[in-house]
Amino acid sequence: MPSLKQKLGDPARRLTSALCTIPSAIVTQAMAAAGMDFVMIDMEHGAVDHGSCHAMIAATAGSDCAPLVRVAENDTAQVKRVLDMGAEGIVFPLIRDAEDARAAVASLRYPPRGTRGFGPFIAHSRWGTSLMDYRETIEDQLICCLLIETAEAVENIDAICAVEGIDLLVVAAFDLSTSLGVSGQFDHPDYMRAQQRVEEAALRAGLPLGGAALNATQAAALFERGHRVIAGFDVLWLKQQTAEMASWCAD
Repeated sequence: MPSLKQKLGDPARRLTSALCTIPSAIVTQAMAAAGMDFVMIDMEHGAVDHGSCHAMIAATAGSDCAPLVRVAENDTAQVKRVLDMGAEGIVFPLIRDAEDARAAVASLRYPPRGTRGFGPFIAHSRWGTSLMDYRETIEDQLICCLLIETAEAVENIDAICAVEGIDLLVVAAFDLSTSLGVSGQFDHPDYMRAQQRVEEAALRAGLPLGGAALNATQAAALFERGHRVIAGFDVLWLKQQTAEMASWCAD
């Protein structure tokens, strides 16, 4: 099976992902078994603690689904801990400039290339390597995904895209629209201009781009604009399907 790094490196490939806010290995396992390319285990806004996070990472075993973790902030200690649980990459929130992007990339790598401390006592088993082989085997397979969700990031997007080691940019529509003062107004001119600016910069730099899609129409619109990754939300899908079922009982 190709790794997520290899999938992202194929410009003809479209990928699926889900933000997992429900602290459940069962939910994660079901998504992985259904064919999700990767999950983003949410330790920023969700109810996921470190025990749940490890179980959710482990639940992807035997599937073609890569477990990434969204940390609460661009912080070396938080990154190190979830990588040492076996995460295949990190989703970094609130990236504002190239300095933030460089710090994110460095936290995924050991010295002298980066700042990660050594201790993959759990992770090496998840990857099927020995403790001391983990570094050489895994380091270059890890994914650096940056969330573009601030007005500052939009202003600095070309410099961010120039940072070596970024694997994926995701336009975080909820936060970005809020940062621009038009929360949830995804058809507002200010939001649409910002989104277009990010898209154009990512495409110029040859970086894979992702965005949220809760239905096929939204997914098609993202693909039309050059996105290769679509992302959903476990809890929103659950509510959506529950509401649909309730509608079957309406008079």
